Amino acid sequence: MFSSMCLRFPWLSPPFISPSTSRSVVLRSLLTGHKFRQLFSSRRRIKFSQGSIKFLQTSCRISVPGVPVRESQPPSNFLKDKKVVPQADPPSAEDVNHLYQLIDQSTKLVVLTGAGISTECGIPDYRSPNGAYSSGFKPITHQEFVRSIRARRRYWARSYAGWRQFTAAQPGAAHVALASLEQAGRINFMITQNVDRLHHRAGSNPLELHGTVYSVICLDCGFSFCRNLFQDEVKALNPKWAAAIESLDYGNAGSDKSFGMKQRPDGDIEIDEKFWEEDFHIPTCHKCNGVLKPDVVFFGDNVPKERADKAMEVARECDAFLVLGSSVMTMSAFRLVRAAHEAGASTAIVNIGKTRADEFVSLKVNARLGEILPRVVNTGSLSIPALH
Repeated sequence: MFSSMCLRFPWLSPPFISPSTSRSVVLRSLLTGHKFRQLFSSRRRIKFSQGSIKFLQTSCRISVPGVPVRESQPPSNFLKDKKVVPQADPPSAEDVNHLYQLIDQSTKLVVLTGAGISTECGIPDYRSPNGAYSSGFKPITHQEFVRSIRARRRYWARSYAGWRQFTAAQPGAAHVALASLEQAGRINFMITQNVDRLHHRAGSNPLELHGTVYSVICLDCGFSFCRNLFQDEVKALNPKWAAAIESLDYGNAGSDKSFGMKQRPDGDIEIDEKFWEEDFHIPTCHKCNGVLKPDVVFFGDNVPKERADKAMEVARECDAFLVLGSSVMTMSAFRLVRAAHEAGASTAIVNIGKTRADEFVSLKVNARLGEILPRVVNTGSLSIPALH
């Protein structure tokens, strides 16, 4: 499901900008110039023995047909350099084995992923120890977006500015491991709370519970279109503003150098209001001239009924429900794992930190998904297509 992370902006060269120049001066210059005990199988449950845990530091490579390995292999210092990724001990051999058994014994496994799977790719979340909420950030609500032109201008200006960096994120080892399990028939259905489309880029096609920022929709007539087209329209309406943003060299995601800007979970960045309050124009609907918003479920809004019903249907019919990288604090996600538990399925969560479902899940593992999932995939015969 969206700790503040700094966008990489190598300092612009002299003479007019230096490392000591404030972000306000930089932006003003540009704007005014050119610019993630018990288990089961088919309702059967098995107990895992309790014992001492030995932590192992391991690494592995996984290969998935059609997905280049190099795209899923981050640099060796990738995770430690990402302040957005919460700290966690390496997963134990017991943890890996328990998760392996869950997946191997299931015939109708449903997986729900949240923001924790994307933090390892440089996209911050809201609720983890390093999440956006820890710094006092409050995301925009549906009601605020609908009622206030100022709120919409603020949202779209920041979202436009952060789009290039947001879309530069690449699928991580966890995304690729899940795609591998899907291709082997080990996952019956996948649901994601994320709006970043990283699962799709890894080769999966999950139900997007909260929508996606890759589409824009009209609140008045329902017309929707590609976000990239919207970006082009914003650029055309705000040439100086667009030039200012595009002239900044974003560099590699996660750099500590920035103009005081911070990437946010839903793709926008923080920008001083003086730069968007008056001189930023928002495109309107091509068909009815109505209000446009990203096709995502903002806080305070409801998941579309057809989408919510489908997610609930698969949750009630599964024999195992696995939550990856989500605290399931939102009711739209919590109700799914609760429904699966009440229907008799085994439930498990892999997430760093507490979750809303900790009291009743069969298995809880505190680990980074990019470290545990590849190890699980490489255990036993999970990479061999299942015979159901």
